[in-house]
Amino acid sequence: MTVGGTRRALTSRWRLLVVVLVAVAGTGVLAMSGLQGTTVYYLTPTEILGSDPGEHVRLGGLVEVGTVRGTGDQVEFVLTDGTQDVLVAATVALPRVFTEGEGAVVEGTLGADGVFHADQVMVRHSNEYRAPEAGS
Repeated sequence: MTVGGTRRALTSRWRLLVVVLVAVAGTGVLAMSGLQGTTVYYLTPTEILGSDPGEHVRLGGLVEVGTVRGTGDQVEFVLTDGTQDVLVAATVALPRVFTEGEGAVVEGTLGADGVFHADQVMVRHSNEYRAPEAGS
C-alpha cells in the first residue's frame, strides 16, 4: 500500500467516525427532547402547603381511607403523603379505578382556605398488572 492509499484509508475512517458520532449525538438529542414532554411533576401535600394559593399545579398522594364523600361531579377526599393531609374538592367525575388507599394525582388550585380545588383527577398506578378479582 502506498502512502497516498494509507492517507485515504485514515481519512475515510475519520469521516466514518465523525458520521457515527454525529448520528449518536443526534439520536440522543431527539430522545431527550421526546422524553421532556412525558415527564409529569406534581407536589406532595407537604410541599403544596408551603406554596402560594391560586397557582394551577398538580398534587399527588394517597387517598386516605374513609375520606371520600359526595357523588357525581362534586366529590371531596383527603390526599396524604404520610406527613400532611390536604382536603381535595373535585368538580369532575372520578375515574372508575379511583379507590381509597391508592395513589392519585389531582390538577387544580390551592384555595386560601387550604382546600385544593381539583378540575382533573388521575389515578396513579404501578406498572404491575393485576387481574380483576372474580365478581368485580
